[in-house]
Parts: sequence; structure tokens; C-alpha cells
Amino acid sequence: MIENIAIATATEMQNNFGRYLAMVQEGKEIIVTKNGKEVGRFIPREKAVSYLTDSLAGILKGDTDLKAL
Repeated sequence: MIENIAIATATEMQNNFGRYLAMVQEGKEIIVTKNGKEVGRFIPREKAVSYLTDSLAGILKGDTDLKAL
């Protein structure tokens, strides 16, 4: 686990969902992989808003003419 992040395969997640759910409730982020590729993430509810706004901020960097969109 690196800085409150854990990686779990889809099978591990399925077999140990309660354990991973408890980890998310404690503030940890879980990256779910399948066949070695990231397919999703479980993040604490409190981090969801900042995660989305950080993602949108990356889209809106620089000079953007919102009227042209």
C-alpha cells in the first residue's frame, strides 16, 4: 500500500469486499485491476468531490473560451 492507496484484483475485491469497504471507510483509496489493468477505483465519499473538481480543473486549464464550447 502506498500513501493510503491499495491495489486489489477484481477477484480479491469480490472475495474480500467487506475488508476493502472497511479500508475505504478509513479513508484509503482502492485501485481495482483486472488482467493487470486498472478498471476502477473505490474512494472515500469525502474525496469524491475534490477528485471530480481536480479532474475538471485539468480540462479547463489555460485560455478557454467557454462561449465557444
